[in-house]
Amino acid sequence: MSTDEIEVRLRAALGAVHVAVEDESRFRAVVVSERFAGLSRVVAQRLVYEALGEWMEGPIHAFAVRTLTPEQWRAAQATGGVSG
Repeated sequence: MSTDEIEVRLRAALGAVHVAVEDESRFRAVVVSERFAGLSRVVAQRLVYEALGEWMEGPIHAFAVRTLTPEQWRAAQATGGVSG
C-alpha cells in the first residue's frame, strides 16, 4: 500500500481537488473535496474511510485524516494553517 495508491483512490471516490498523503509509520492525509460541504467533520471523515474500503481492514493499520472543502483549504493555506 503506497501513498500514491491512497491518493488515487480518494481523488476518484470523492472528486477531491487536492489530496496529500504522508506515511509517518501511519498514514496522515489532507483531503479537499466539495463533497464535504455542509457535512460535519465526523461524516466527512466517514466518507474518506468508506472510500478506502477494504484497505482500512488490512493494509492500512492507522490513518489520520483532515477533511476540508476547497474554500476551507484556501483559507487555511492563506493563514498557514494546513500543510500538504
